[in-house]
Amino acid sequence: MTEEPLPLTDEVDDDEQQQLYEHFRIEVDRGQVAVRVDKFLFEKLQHSSRNRIQKAADAGFVHVNDKPVKSNYKVRPGDSVTLMLDRPHFDTTIEPEDIPLEVVYEDEQLMVINKPAGMVVHPGCGNFSGTLVNAVAWHLKDNPNYDPNSPEVGLVHRIDKDTSGLLVVAKTPEAKSALGVQFFNKTTHRSYNALVWGNFVEDEGTIEGNIGRDPKDRLRMAVFPTDSNEGKPAVTHYRVMERYGYTTLVECILETGRTHQIRAHMKHIGHPLFADERYGGTEILRGERTTSYRQYIHNAFKLCHRQALHARTLGFVHPTTHQQMDFTSQLPADMEALIEKWRGRFLATDNNQI
Repeated sequence: MTEEPLPLTDEVDDDEQQQLYEHFRIEVDRGQVAVRVDKFLFEKLQHSSRNRIQKAADAGFVHVNDKPVKSNYKVRPGDSVTLMLDRPHFDTTIEPEDIPLEVVYEDEQLMVINKPAGMVVHPGCGNFSGTLVNAVAWHLKDNPNYDPNSPEVGLVHRIDKDTSGLLVVAKTPEAKSALGVQFFNKTTHRSYNALVWGNFVEDEGTIEGNIGRDPKDRLRMAVFPTDSNEGKPAVTHYRVMERYGYTTLVECILETGRTHQIRAHMKHIGHPLFADERYGGTEILRGERTTSYRQYIHNAFKLCHRQALHARTLGFVHPTTHQQMDFTSQLPADMEALIEKWRGRFLATDNNQI
């Protein structure tokens, strides 16, 4: 379900007939350690603060096993945690919308799509139309076997709104199940190209660190120690492709697929993605203090208005033919122009020292 901002109300009407509506439900994993329900929901609800969750619990809106609990209740394996609010849930029915799609490959089982930057993949808070799944619903509107509102078909994985690149969509339940197993077992191949701030001493490396919600910013992810109970394990492998002195073009290969994984991991090691506002990439993090250099960076930001990240390759085994399928997409125009700008500056500088 799509979550909505929690109410700020401190108490529930005393009327016993007050109707509550389910907005979010999650079953606690068998391996979950005992943790306060407000902290548990804080990790699960992307657009809600812990303070709002505590207020919702105080108001009787947080239920465990269909009974209201206070924010200090500790969830246990098998618990059913529900957010019940005093207003109906926003209608998130996916309607077909005539939005252009770049379909790289399609057969009866699946579609591979090259998503442009700026397109949200799935309806969510503040984005209830104009998404990739609305476009897919239109594209498949004459397919009687495809129900865009069924969880048994559709997106197998996601990429961020302002990340461009390849995605696979399952057109049948069998395809989604088979592809989902491959993603879960990490047998798919996904590589990204990213322009990041700074130079690397090494030519390749691996970043490991749990990824979870940043307690200071709910829209950002943070990296936690691998031996902590915070976040989920995440592994990113990277390889230097080109060096431009103050920035570097890298290839990133995901071993896991966490939210904002590359963006958070790169910031964690001191190399935020260029132009990534949420993770500090719109600051001038490397280079000179001259007016001309500041203007150069300003012009570079104008070329690429979003994080410089592109899902370039995607590989998986076809769910019915069992053949290996590998796809590659070209860098979009904004990233290509940005890279050419940095490459030109680097090559034009005496002895490549900038």
